[in-house]
Amino acid sequence: MSRLLPLPVVVPLLGAALTLVLGRWPRLQRAISVTGLSTTLVVAAVLLVQAYRHGPVVLAVGAWPPPVGIVLVADQLAALMLVVSSAVTLCVLLYSIGQRQAEIGENAPVTIYHPTYLVLTAGVTNAFLAGDLFNLFVAFEILLAASFVLITLGGTEVRIRTGSTYVVVSILSSMVFLAAVGLVYAATGTLNMAQLAQRLDALPEGVRLALQVALLLAFGVKAAVFPLSAWLPDSYPTAPAPVTAVFAGLLTKVGVYAVIRTETLLFPGGQVSRLLMVVAGLTMLVGILGAVAQSDMKRLFSFTLVSHIGYMIFGVALSTVAGLAGAIFYVVHHITIQTTLFLVAGLVELRAGSTDLRRLGGLARMAPLLGVLFFVPAMNLAGVPPFSGFLGKLGLLQAGVTAGGALPLALVAAGTLTSLLTLYVASRVWNIAFWREPRLATEEPAVRLPATMVGATVALIVLGLALTVAAGPLFDVTADAATDLRDRTPYIRAVFPGGTP
Repeated sequence: MSRLLPLPVVVPLLGAALTLVLGRWPRLQRAISVTGLSTTLVVAAVLLVQAYRHGPVVLAVGAWPPPVGIVLVADQLAALMLVVSSAVTLCVLLYSIGQRQAEIGENAPVTIYHPTYLVLTAGVTNAFLAGDLFNLFVAFEILLAASFVLITLGGTEVRIRTGSTYVVVSILSSMVFLAAVGLVYAATGTLNMAQLAQRLDALPEGVRLALQVALLLAFGVKAAVFPLSAWLPDSYPTAPAPVTAVFAGLLTKVGVYAVIRTETLLFPGGQVSRLLMVVAGLTMLVGILGAVAQSDMKRLFSFTLVSHIGYMIFGVALSTVAGLAGAIFYVVHHITIQTTLFLVAGLVELRAGSTDLRRLGGLARMAPLLGVLFFVPAMNLAGVPPFSGFLGKLGLLQAGVTAGGALPLALVAAGTLTSLLTLYVASRVWNIAFWREPRLATEEPAVRLPATMVGATVALIVLGLALTVAAGPLFDVTADAATDLRDRTPYIRAVFPGGTP
């Protein structure tokens, strides 16, 4: 099974090379992209089953043994993230194919869309499988380089302007990350995560705390936690709908994954738990209050994206198995639902000509299917029973109540308020855009929504509903993953069967 580990990274990269060469043949580009991402999804599912039944799958790349060589590791957390991200990237690709066959804008350089998208996918999968900090840094740079192209695709003035902000912030966070990696190596003599799990414990407390804060700062920018999230609501909404959707669904979650991995494997014990709890609470409340003030669907969804990152950080900050299990479950839920909502926003823009709530109205009557496509994921995001959003929030709130103490209980209250305000903003969008009388923008001749775009959106909605139906088994997987994360021993023994050098 270890021989399958490179495939989620290598297959998209090979696909990117082929689609770049075949730029003049868009049908071949589409076929290669869909085949590559489908293969990645199948491999990810096999790795998840293997990790769940037999423990982490490890491969030393190039046969160089760790800690000298690069190590790829697929434990339950990494494999679960691989499966969800592969399913989402495949659905978004199909959506973009339906949107004028990946012509993101009239003047977009279509030939580079597929190669860049596949490179982005390779960066995401490499980040989940990385077994050392430098490979994780390389994965971030791969996905960021691709995202720089995608976020400015089409070359419009507004995309260049907002994309420039995204590029500057991303470069600064990468510089912080690289500096943190250098400091970790200087202090420990290694970047292998399994070996770091042993050596960091021997460092003076002050040095260890400084390294932890440096990594958290880098990952906090990438995960868009408050107060490091101001760049996101201005950058994401201007990008093409498929690009915004995959960014919202995956890129911030790679940052959250990095926080989970480092806080459990490298820095256990919850030294900064109180700080993370404060950050989680502020992220939830500031994000959702920003959403309440918005009059554009894309910006509104961008603020809800920031807000719900707080739930995941809440689970990490609790430093308990229940908290981590709830955080992992909520990451899986949020990747699916947030991506779906941005795809729906793209459909609204195509059908009504705008996502500005002041120009929308009557969509439920004129496009009933579009109303259903919005209503289901919106209620799921708001945490209405019995959807997976409700189950994920319930698991996190129960973990907070069980932990006890003033800060956890304050976060339980903040999470409950955030959920209610999310329901309010979702209801507001429904009432204005779908329920009230039509506005000028929706009185234009009806635009037929491409079947591929609708089908891809429906597929993600079905996946979100499947998370509800399979919530019991999924919670079992996340609980096992959380137990292994807390224990650390399964990961370390898988990388170093003979003991850590």
